[in-house]
Amino acid sequence: MEQQATLEYTLERSPVVTIPQSDMASIRYMFQEMNQMYLEHKPAAYYYSAKRFMDVTLSVLFIVAVMSWLTPILALIIKLTSKGPVFFIQKRTGLHGVEFDCFKFRTMYVNDEADIRQVSINDNRITGIGKFLRITHLDETAQFFNVLLGDMSVVGPRPHMLYHTSYYSEVIPYYNLRLEVKPGMTGMAQIKDYIGEINGERELRKRIQWDIYYMKNRGMWLDIHILFTTFLLVFEKAYKMITKKK
Repeated sequence: MEQQATLEYTLERSPVVTIPQSDMASIRYMFQEMNQMYLEHKPAAYYYSAKRFMDVTLSVLFIVAVMSWLTPILALIIKLTSKGPVFFIQKRTGLHGVEFDCFKFRTMYVNDEADIRQVSINDNRITGIGKFLRITHLDETAQFFNVLLGDMSVVGPRPHMLYHTSYYSEVIPYYNLRLEVKPGMTGMAQIKDYIGEINGERELRKRIQWDIYYMKNRGMWLDIHILFTTFLLVFEKAYKMITKKK
């Protein structure tokens, strides 16, 4: 008698994913999810060439139309109010971890801690004109030269000091993901009000969260949105500063 062939198989249940309940574990789980989503994202084919065209166009227009007359004025004020160079040039971490010279108008007195210590709100290293430059972000307009040179983009994760990149990459999960796109003058973290001094590891994780969000969703419309929002926020800060003095 012929035996009937039988197909034996075992049903396996898909593992149930449980989100950890602790605050730190929850944040790490979030980063794992964001990392996976990011790896599946590919911007449109035209994005990189369109973004570079926008970077060059905006930087040339700003340098010619604004910095051509603003730079001599700021240079004179900076030199008259404190000793030191007009520009502060610092090594920062760029695309794929490559170092580059980041330009800024000098806002602090010359000191030995500039490359290892973050600037705080009431930092006594900041000069009088430096406070105004930092609040209005005029000190960072020198980075349009970095954009023109191709070291930076107008929009992207903010470049960190070499010291901080080395430290944060050891303690923050997925920190180095932000190095896979060109750093920018402004980005998602900045328009979400994560600007200036980093106050603790949790805040840094939030900044990286928004950096990865940008990487996952980057496109020309998002870049334009970030630029427009940044302009409004800078204008609002400058207006509040002027009216407060009155």
